[in-house]
Amino acid sequence: MAIKSLVTHVDVDTAGKAHNCQASAKHRIEKGDVRLKVRNGRSWDHYCLACAKNIIERDIAKLKRLENMAPSAIPIE
Repeated sequence: MAIKSLVTHVDVDTAGKAHNCQASAKHRIEKGDVRLKVRNGRSWDHYCLACAKNIIERDIAKLKRLENMAPSAIPIE
């Protein structure tokens, strides 16, 4: 049986053109900027570095709680 991953549809790349961050229209990603790329159905969502760091930190905390393998009354979202 193949080992499954919880982190499968994520990548880091550079923007080919300028556009707004998916999390906040106030955050502008300029051409050539490094960005977080997250699969959303058949397309991709793109996040600026500031938003990406928040997303990654939050998800690391979730994964650490999951690592304990203790049932929780409150689902991890």
